[in-house]
Amino acid sequence: MPPTRPSRTSRGPLSYRPEPGSIPTQPGVYRFRDAKGRVIYVGKAKNLRARLSSYFQDVGNLHQRTATMVTTAASVEWTVVKTEVEALQLEYSWIQEFDPRFNVKYRDDKSYPWLAVTVGDEFPRVMVGRGAKRKGTRYFGPYSHAWAIRETVDVLLRVFPMRSCSNGVFKRSAQIGRPCLLGYIGKCAAPCVGNVSPEEHRAIVDDFCDFMGGQTRPFVRRIEKEMYAASDAQDYERAARLRDDLGALEKALEKQAVVLGDGADADVIALAEDPLEVAVQIFYVRGGRIRGQRGWVADRVDEGGTPELVEDFLLQLYAGTLPDEGANAIPREILVPALPPDVATFETLFSDLRGSRVQIRVPQRGDKKSLQETVARNAGQALVLHKTKRASDLTTRNRALEEIQLALELDEVPLRIECYDVSNLQGTEVVASMVVFEDGLARKSEYRRFVIRGVDGQNDVASMHEVITRRFRRLLDEQARSQEVATESGPMLVDPETGRPRKFAYAPGLVVVDGGPPQVAAAQQALDELGIVDIPVVGLAKRLEEVWLPGQEDPVILARTSEGLYLLQRVRDEAHRFAITHHRSRRSKTMVESLLDDVPGLGEVRRKTLLKHFGSLKKLRLATVAEIATVPGIGERTATAIKDAVAQASPTGKTVSVNTATGEIEES
Repeated sequence: MPPTRPSRTSRGPLSYRPEPGSIPTQPGVYRFRDAKGRVIYVGKAKNLRARLSSYFQDVGNLHQRTATMVTTAASVEWTVVKTEVEALQLEYSWIQEFDPRFNVKYRDDKSYPWLAVTVGDEFPRVMVGRGAKRKGTRYFGPYSHAWAIRETVDVLLRVFPMRSCSNGVFKRSAQIGRPCLLGYIGKCAAPCVGNVSPEEHRAIVDDFCDFMGGQTRPFVRRIEKEMYAASDAQDYERAARLRDDLGALEKALEKQAVVLGDGADADVIALAEDPLEVAVQIFYVRGGRIRGQRGWVADRVDEGGTPELVEDFLLQLYAGTLPDEGANAIPREILVPALPPDVATFETLFSDLRGSRVQIRVPQRGDKKSLQETVARNAGQALVLHKTKRASDLTTRNRALEEIQLALELDEVPLRIECYDVSNLQGTEVVASMVVFEDGLARKSEYRRFVIRGVDGQNDVASMHEVITRRFRRLLDEQARSQEVATESGPMLVDPETGRPRKFAYAPGLVVVDGGPPQVAAAQQALDELGIVDIPVVGLAKRLEEVWLPGQEDPVILARTSEGLYLLQRVRDEAHRFAITHHRSRRSKTMVESLLDDVPGLGEVRRKTLLKHFGSLKKLRLATVAEIATVPGIGERTATAIKDAVAQASPTGKTVSVNTATGEIEES
């Protein structure tokens, strides 16, 4: 892979254009980097030479965002692969790894609930949740409303009485030998007390998953058959119970209208576009019924049309599917408004992931065409709603960054802002936080925490000096390592062993500290001692929201309505929240340890075991003596002593004692 040499003195694509004939004509994946070595765009091509040459033309002929990208970049590099399927997979991996700012990023227009079954557990649990998927869990949905799927699950538990309780409730019921309320009313088979074996409970879970996966008719027919058989045998009580089960299934099915008469499994996708943004909606159809719906919104990156947008979306939606979940995540048929340019390559990739043939096509008539028109209307409404909510959001963020640049007289817009805050409790458990905002948005994967040691807890200035020193010493170390393995395209900011970006490797455009002149002076002194002179530092004081610069007697006053001040406040408040969260977690563990120091027979190993088992002082305080005694190495006498110790720390202010007969805390 012959990368180009970046130019440090001139801007524009011509300054780093590859030599004529140096770009291969094979398929591959390419990356554009900025002057600091960060990957800002990832793309793939059937013919690398033809694709990359299109970027090195008159900038005026390029799409606005493409022109911004090529002028921001300082180098381009590529990797040749054997097949277009390999190019797709590598492109997806690099987008996930580097999160390039100029690639299309489909953002959920809201947080959708999933129905999850923890099939990896000995006794799987059904629950409704949001967020990222986890390994060992089977997901259904996503759904539009959490309350709707909870109602459906509540109805289905009558027919499929699987576990739905939390781990804490399950463990407590097993300890006391009594099931929870759901076990008594027939909505749980109560595996916690041995009413069913793990194998029998697993069979119930498998039936539930099959039903939610669209195999509904076999269950309905089976229950009908059992109901008539019970009636013929004059077992009317069982027949009535099966009749109610049948009604529950029918009630659950009524909420999912049949939209495809052939009972097909398909994902129906539609787009709504304008010159700046695109909204995507998808309906998940399984067994002819709509099982879920989801929406995304993204900024348009280049002049590509609907086929290119569909290609980007399919790559991000399906390419990360694990082989063991492919059959559940990827349907047999994907209906799109326009075929992607490399449709055959996508079908090959998705078929490999699913384990059977996957077809991508545009519906022309019939129920599928009508359904896609419905999805398109939803996409159009979602785009209108998004623009209503965020009409000024993009321009507001840009204006905020420009206001900060002008007010602080910075050489360039601070695209990366890092903010630091110190938190302590009466001089103990001193911690600091570092939060990162890029392009005006929080970058939580870049957040860092610091534990301050060797500094008086009341000395926030010394603590700030230490944390700035530690962070930017790491920056210098990472830059030194990057230079050691530098390529012709510049420093290597990616760890060659892990393939991930190096921690602390990127320099911020602005450092913000929570505080006034003393904290700012400490941060500037730390940078000066390290020989760093090109990173500006400011402080934001809480009382009057004044912006302080190093060495200046008077603060910079931003208007209360200033978008720049609002962004600085958001960054400062996020740093404070992150520091407080870290501080509270450490304080809770320290408090438990201090309470247990004087418990006879409780050494360091047993204390750690106890903390690991309960996790917090609140949970330990609520536990009974019998529950504490179940912890390995803790006997009944020691458990009683532990209960006495934590009882003395009751936050209620009441007199506390322990009933030795029941093991419960009593307050008076």
